Formats: sequence, C-alpha cells, structure tokens
Amino acid sequence: MRDQVAAADSVRSTPRTYGNWRQPASAGIAGLGTLGTMIMMGGLVVTLIATMAGGLIGAVISMTIVGITLLMLMTKDKHGQSSLQRLSTRIGWQRAKMAKHNIYRSGPLGRTPWGKFQLPGLAAASQLSEYQDSYGRPFALLFYPSTRHFTVVINAEPDGASLVDEDQVDNWVAHWGQWLASLGHEPGVVAASVTVESAPDTGIRLRREVTHNTQDGTPAIARAMLAEVIQTYPEGSALVSARVALTFKGTDRQGKRRKEEDMGRELASRLPALTQSLNSTGAGAARPVTAQELCETVRIAYDPAAAVLIDEARSQGMSPDLQWTDVGPAAAQSFWDKYRHDSAWSVTWQMTQASRGEVFSSVLSQLVAPHPDIDRKRVTLLYRPLDAATSARMVEADKRNASFRATASARPSARSLAEARAADRTAMEEARGAGLVNFGMVVTGTVMSAEQLPDMIAAIDNLGATARVLLRPAYGSQDSAFVAALPLGVVLQSHLSVPAGIREAL
Repeated sequence: MRDQVAAADSVRSTPRTYGNWRQPASAGIAGLGTLGTMIMMGGLVVTLIATMAGGLIGAVISMTIVGITLLMLMTKDKHGQSSLQRLSTRIGWQRAKMAKHNIYRSGPLGRTPWGKFQLPGLAAASQLSEYQDSYGRPFALLFYPSTRHFTVVINAEPDGASLVDEDQVDNWVAHWGQWLASLGHEPGVVAASVTVESAPDTGIRLRREVTHNTQDGTPAIARAMLAEVIQTYPEGSALVSARVALTFKGTDRQGKRRKEEDMGRELASRLPALTQSLNSTGAGAARPVTAQELCETVRIAYDPAAAVLIDEARSQGMSPDLQWTDVGPAAAQSFWDKYRHDSAWSVTWQMTQASRGEVFSSVLSQLVAPHPDIDRKRVTLLYRPLDAATSARMVEADKRNASFRATASARPSARSLAEARAADRTAMEEARGAGLVNFGMVVTGTVMSAEQLPDMIAAIDNLGATARVLLRPAYGSQDSAFVAALPLGVVLQSHLSVPAGIREAL
C-alpha cells in the first residue's frame, strides 16, 4: 500500500505536457503537394504536345520550363518557403515599392485628401462605434466594410503563473482549450486573437496614486521615502496588458448583410457570457474595451512617444478626446524587413513552425515577458475556430494525406511516420468531441531609434528559441503584419488576393 501511494504521488507531481499540433499539408507526389503534382502532370501533357508539334527542340524547351518550375517548388528553406514563393514575394514587393505603396503620409499636410490621421493599410477603411452591453458596460465595435466583419475587444487582467500550483495552471489551460473549442459553436465567429503587450511603465500612474492618497500631516521621512519610490521605481519596470479580439461575420444564416446597429444589439446581449467564460481561463476580470481605450491603444502603438502625454493627461483628470480618424501615424514607411512609423521603428515576425514535440504550459513565458532591449513588444496568437462539420472533414482529409505521404515511399521518413501518427490522434480526439482550431502567431518588436534594431532582432531570435518556435520576419509586408499584431481582429486570409484553393495547395 505504501508503494502504491508513493507511485500515485509521483504520477500526480509529473508536470503535464502539451502538443500534437501539426501543419496541414496537401497530398502529392515527391512532396510537391496538390498544386505541384498538377503542374507536373500538366507539364507532361504539354511536353507531349510540344514533341508532336515542334519535335525534339519543343520537347526540350517545355521540359526545361516545367523542370525549373518543379525545382523551385521542391527547393524549400527551413521555414517551408519554396523558391517560387520567395520569388513571388520579392516581385510583389518591388511592384509595391515602384508604385510607392510602401510610403504613407497623412494629416493636413499629407497625401490623403481628407486631412485626417487615418489608419494605413488593412485597417484604413475600418469604422469604430460604441454600444453598451446587457450589464451597461460600453464596448467598442469595429466594422470592416470590405470583408463585412465586426470585431469586439475584451480586456483581460491575467494574474500570471507565479506562485500558482501546478494543478491550477493545468485547470486554466484546460478551460482555455475548452473556451477555444466553444468558439466553433458560437454563431458567426470568424476568428479570435490574443495580444499580450509589454511596454515600459512611465511612472505617472504611480505618482498619481501616491499623490492622491497622501494625507496631510504625513511624517517627513515617509514623504521622502515615497518621493524616492516615485523617482526610482519606474526605472526598469514594465506594464503588461492582454487583450482578446473576437471577429464576427456581418451576415446571417441566409447570407443577408446585417446593419451595424443590429450587430451592436446582438453582441450587447452576448458579451456578458463571453467575458464571464474567460474568467475560468486565468484571464482575470475580463471586460469589454471602450472606444476611447481602443483609440489610445492604437495611437500609442503607432507613436509610442504619445504614451507619456496620454498618461499625463489622465493624471490631471482629463481624458484625451481621440477619434478613430486621429489614431493613425502622420508618416509611415515600410521597408523589406522593418517598418518606420512616427517616433519608432518596428520589426514583425511570423511563426512558421510551432513547437515540435511536447512542451510545458510555460513555453511562451519568456517570449511574452518584458525584455530590456525591446521598448515595446506584442505577441499575438491568431485563432480560426472551425465548426464541427468542417473539423470532421478536415481531420479526415488530413489523415488521408498524411497516410498517403507515409505510404508513397518504400522507405518513408521518420517525420512522415510521426505526422501520420499525429493525424490519427487528431482524428480520434475530434471524433470524441474535441474542437479543431487553426492557429498562428505574430510577434512585433518596437524600439525608439534605428540603432537599437540589431539588439532587438537578436533578442527576438533568442526568445523564439526559448519558446521552441520558428520565427521568420514578414519580408515585404511589414506594414500589414504590424496591423495583424494589433488587437483589431483583422483576418488576414480575407484580405489576400490569392484564391483559397491555391493557398491550401501551396
């Protein structure tokens, strides 16, 4: 009996691990995928036609063209990007640069005819309004006319995992997984994102709190001690915030477009349940973000120097009156590997490979934590929940594709066999009622001067290694990736010009 109890204690004290996520891939011959296989088959047909029409010379020319195309598809780097994809990205960047689409000037002296500080890029046409939920709490509602998407932002106040029992952390993770799975059954939910931002604390809030709570007749030594705290505490301290953005489609089940007022009334009744369900995930006291708070967040993201001015205004009891047309940058310029906006420089990375193998619940703790070489850092997790019917279809197709790749060769690789086993486990878990979610990650680092960029890039590379994720700079699309990292609920897939079928085949 004593040995059994000891064994049970050892099992209970073993930390829980997580994993079994994988990147979907289409089936194809020799790892080409569906699109590459179609190109190869079409190339053989074209070669036969060229042989009959032009003889040997036509066959050689057509075979050379098809061979180069297939070689560019098969040659991939460590991020899974083929040479053809990198070439198309470079060509698109050069076209945008020649058309000067990477340069943005706004305001009364800018290039925009309306003279406002409108947001650039994907969020340029967005519209902001404010409503009240069933609890009387005001919440901001973002509307994107091009995609007919509506977004609400929820502010979370997580306590963190410090000095918390392992069982409590496991419960938080389990409830978070359950919350993500429930989004697949939530009507109209298109995507969700979680943004964790760390920024230096200006110390103005501490000074305001101490000043308002200091009473007359306080001893001189106490006043001196508090004055020293106000001066020294903000140095090296950081402010960490977390926000959850939920994006809904603006059409009903019959495909009819819904007005902004109708969506505001519907989400007003649904927000209390969504915020309450977040409490059990370790998000703390979740509440909707107001329009004023969202304006301040976006304004500070594009111009970090404005954070001190906004905190100063609030310390004096005044709230800066910001409109949605005033939160954009006065000047911004996108480069191949960095982004210049108002008073700061930023670089955005995208995750190309999740953590391989099994990981602990604290795998992202160092990545989201403040870093002395980075002035502001945003880590955004992008989720696309899938409904039950789509999940069942996708896991079965993924299982078939993984099995085809594992059996297509007489000597399959260990990675192909591992992918087949992971696809089988995913299909079994989905059949038992688990949800399926597509996820990605975007990381943005911001510094105040160009001289700090090398240190920031080196710091992000090291943090990505600690998180066991593979990060790749968003080459040629730094401005769009910067918007995607903000808590605005932008669904990148809806703004791409490449058809969805070709994207999945690639």
